Amino acid sequence: MTSPTSPTVRGALWGGRFADGPSPELEALSRSTHFDWRLTPYDLAGSRAHARALHRAGLLDDAALATLVAGLDTLGERYAAGDLHPAPSDEDVHGALERLLLEEVGPEVGGRLRAGRSRNDQIATLFKVFLRDHARVVSSLLLDLVDVLVGQAREHLGDQPTVMPGRTHLQHAQPVLLSHHLLAHAWPLLRDVDRLADWDRRVAGDSPYGSGALAGSSLGLDPVAVALDLGFTGSSANSIDGTAARDFVAELAYVTAQVGVDLSRLAEEVILWATREFAFVTLHDSWSTGSSIMPQKKNPDIAELARGKAGRLIGNLTGLMATLKALPLAYNRDLQEDKEPVFDSVDTLEVLLPAMSGMVATLVFDTERLAELAPEGFSLATDVAEWLVREGVAFRTAHELAGACVRRCEELGVGLADLTEEQLAGISPLLTPGVRDVLTVEGSVSSRSGRGGTAAVRVGEQLVEVETRAATLRDALA
Repeated sequence: MTSPTSPTVRGALWGGRFADGPSPELEALSRSTHFDWRLTPYDLAGSRAHARALHRAGLLDDAALATLVAGLDTLGERYAAGDLHPAPSDEDVHGALERLLLEEVGPEVGGRLRAGRSRNDQIATLFKVFLRDHARVVSSLLLDLVDVLVGQAREHLGDQPTVMPGRTHLQHAQPVLLSHHLLAHAWPLLRDVDRLADWDRRVAGDSPYGSGALAGSSLGLDPVAVALDLGFTGSSANSIDGTAARDFVAELAYVTAQVGVDLSRLAEEVILWATREFAFVTLHDSWSTGSSIMPQKKNPDIAELARGKAGRLIGNLTGLMATLKALPLAYNRDLQEDKEPVFDSVDTLEVLLPAMSGMVATLVFDTERLAELAPEGFSLATDVAEWLVREGVAFRTAHELAGACVRRCEELGVGLADLTEEQLAGISPLLTPGVRDVLTVEGSVSSRSGRGGTAAVRVGEQLVEVETRAATLRDALA
């Protein structure tokens, strides 16, 4: 309960106009320290920057600034040591830290820090700094997984590159190099890192500090100086937008959801490849689990969890968008709900990505089985059609003749390469013995030599391209 001599609710940043404190039910609903306490280092960094801004504006003398900074540093040291905790009465991380600062340096000096700022601009800014830090962590972990995919691709691009059945609609389509297929999973991850870098560029130029509750400050503070102090490149041009905008949260939630989808697609293939029916890969014992009842089982739990967590990441984005969709300007308390979804998203990826990297790095591919299955399902039929085109036949006719070859093979129960010269000529005189040059997996793969194709020479160039792009993105994180 509040009183005329103690107008601010303990552990909160408001209360002067209230005759009574909040009900226990309201306190329970309002409390957020159980999830925002992790922002403590960022709140303390913001308070140091704000103290310096107050000093530059002549609102703090040298001694008061030194006392405040020393008190904030002490709180930071206690937090790092695990000795700093919110009280049950604290409403949020901001109120808790002000209470603790007042205890540390006294109310006369400590009470000066709140001048010129609001929880509204404070949380918007600190949330951005927190998410920028964790976006870098996620980016680095994504690049680790790219490195693992590159390593597997390089291992299988030797003197005798590993071939495998390429699929569309999950049916045999055309033979491809395993390295080419693995790199097809690396490129989306690189684009995810690109998205995070692009997101960071926008966020870096828009520090909300100085926006106050919504209208800015009249105390002569310098928002740009505070922005630079906190690692931003600029400050918000509109104080209302600065406090109310949460598109930066939604955008990051989208990128994390897209990462989840990209990981899930890779995971789904590992799950299929590890089945007895496919038998493309063997999982390492350290990166798989067993069954509580079936002793023979080796389960791809990491891949399955990745697939499941993709739904969780998508759900975090969907819930956040639903929260934001109808909020009037400026700040509304609904925005307390913006943190937990994206906290969960970055936490999920920071646990999931290292596990995915370990699983993929230790996959052992059955190269003989992959090569055996590569020509199955008449996967060389397109090569027959394209050979005919090179011989001057219209593609429409070539497509029909290649289809006729498949139909004849099905009648005879043989593969395309097993058709005799007489059988080929019986289908069409255009199918001369020269067609046999393309009825091999090696010939099919090597013929796909345009940019982006699966020919070994192109995949080798692609490997260098992926490595170069990954190195550039990693350098940008430093």
